[in-house]
Amino acid sequence: MPVTSSAASRVVLFVEDDADIRASTAESLEDEGFAVVGAETVDEGLGCLRQGIDPAVILLDLMMPIRTGWDFRREQLADPILREIPVVVVTASGVSAESLRQEMGQVELVPKPYTSRSLVQAIARALAACGSK
Repeated sequence: MPVTSSAASRVVLFVEDDADIRASTAESLEDEGFAVVGAETVDEGLGCLRQGIDPAVILLDLMMPIRTGWDFRREQLADPILREIPVVVVTASGVSAESLRQEMGQVELVPKPYTSRSLVQAIARALAACGSK
């Protein structure tokens, strides 16, 4: 789906390997006025960013096959163009917000399973922390 520049501040990149979770979350966020770009793998998500997708926020699953959300975040932080995009980690891994931030920097954490409301609130906090786009 093409995203117009007027909607750019409401674009969410969702890096999640589970197609059902990607679809249901996208539907919920679209109901809230967001445009969602889905990526099934770390490489696909990084490719979207490097090809010009300019999301207001990234939703990032930690536990994915081959390369994980940890790998994604390391590459994101190493790239001066991508490092400022806020991240909301969605995971069932049981990791604490404190330990996650020690390794990933400023991120929001939303444990799975999550509600649309908790996700939208985490996105709002992430955007506020970075001064929004």
